[in-house]
Amino acid sequence: MVGIETSDDAGIYQLTDEIALVQTVDFFTPIVDDPFTFGQIAAANALSDVYAMGGTPLTAMNLVAFPIHTLPSTILNEILRGGLSKMQEAQVALVGGHSIEDKEIKYGLAVTGIVNPRQYLTNAGAKVGDQLVLTKPLGTGIIATALKAEMASMEAVHKMVEGMITLNRKASELMKVYEAHACTDITGFGLIGHALEMAKASQIQMVIQSQNVPIFPEALEYAKNGLIPGGAYSNRKYFSCHVEVGPRVPEVLVDLFYDPQTSGGLLISLPSEKAQRLVEALRKEGVFQSFIIGEVVEGPPGRIQIL
Repeated sequence: MVGIETSDDAGIYQLTDEIALVQTVDFFTPIVDDPFTFGQIAAANALSDVYAMGGTPLTAMNLVAFPIHTLPSTILNEILRGGLSKMQEAQVALVGGHSIEDKEIKYGLAVTGIVNPRQYLTNAGAKVGDQLVLTKPLGTGIIATALKAEMASMEAVHKMVEGMITLNRKASELMKVYEAHACTDITGFGLIGHALEMAKASQIQMVIQSQNVPIFPEALEYAKNGLIPGGAYSNRKYFSCHVEVGPRVPEVLVDLFYDPQTSGGLLISLPSEKAQRLVEALRKEGVFQSFIIGEVVEGPPGRIQIL
């Protein structure tokens, strides 16, 4: 039902009239020093792809690369324990996995979930007149860069970690209640890259109100000091030809919109009359950094205006 054609977050394969499989896989190298926290982040990130499709994750398998001869196995144990803690929170069963020896640590999950074949979401359903809701702040890539440079404050790192280990489960459940048309999660291509995937797949244009986009305040400061990850420059190189930036938008905000995220929030396109109600419901459930950041408009498909 969903393959690689629209660069969606997960594949969907129909089994019966009532059940379809949702399948995804994701793993990466550590972005924080604490192995337990790294495990939590990697698991939350992988589970997010199922949530973005409106699905319910059920099972997961660990994917591990680890230098077993040069690092103590206690580090690996903590990574796996962190991942398991997020699986348990999501009520996902760990059913196995695979490990290899590697010079560099890598960890993630292959996740299988289910969704009703008549109720799944993709990035291809956004409609003119929709409003766009983002459920987590931007800036994790920039804060992680500052952390590597030993220039990040403990408060900034704490905020970044809390955001990345937070499951998108509640946002996924509520967006279906408010009849979302389309969804994607914000990860390595940044807000602009993933919004463009939605705009292209849906054959629509988007307008993003830059002042409404939630951002970690510390990330803004670090970006002003030039602590921009390489991935942000790559994203700008590949996507900027589809983006029109208004003259009053600060350049530092544009940097943040291209910033690659890890375990970022959901970008949800839904009817304008329901968007504010969704935001209010999300905040009541603890998803406090949810904001309406833009709208879907008529215009050349697959383009974004930042105002």
